[in-house]
Amino acid sequence: MSEILDLAGIFVFALTGALMGVRKQLDVVGMAVLAEMTALGGGVVRDLILNVRPAAFQSLGYVLVPIAATLIVAFWHPHVARVMPVILVLDAAGLGLFSAVGTEKALEYGLTPLHAVLLGVTTAVGGGMLRDVLAGEIPTLLYDRQLYAVPAMVGSAVMAGLYVWDLHGWSATLAAAVIAFALRIAAMRYGWRAPLARGVRPSD
Repeated sequence: MSEILDLAGIFVFALTGALMGVRKQLDVVGMAVLAEMTALGGGVVRDLILNVRPAAFQSLGYVLVPIAATLIVAFWHPHVARVMPVILVLDAAGLGLFSAVGTEKALEYGLTPLHAVLLGVTTAVGGGMLRDVLAGEIPTLLYDRQLYAVPAMVGSAVMAGLYVWDLHGWSATLAAAVIAFALRIAAMRYGWRAPLARGVRPSD
């Protein structure tokens, strides 16, 4: 079940990466690179920090799912773009799931709650940051429009708190993921964003 949820999240993240490639007028190879980086980058970085073999290199599905997402976008990107609101909702779900799962895995490998939260956020937003850097965009992590990193941080913190209180398993993971998801959806709905430095006005 956990691998199915992982693959679902990877598929959605890969769609956003491939769509970025379309917007940047990249060829299908460039689209695939962005899709793979977006979908797998955060998890790979997490596992390398934990000194374990990345999950992406243990199952063929982790590599093939982003390729499938790339092909879908390559042939039907106008249709995919039209359902972007749905994709953003699924992306929010993936953000919540990956932040919770990443934090829990870090705790299981002996990291402190604070370090586990940081690694949970890395799992959730690391792939998107790699995508933005490769595409020549300001990473969302540094310019948090409509709160993206903040929900991941809240979800990771909730997961760490539950783990410290000896609440493990899918119920704890789901609770943390739902909180991050709800905060991300609310931010998109109401236009919430992280504050700028004092006296600085947004350019948009």
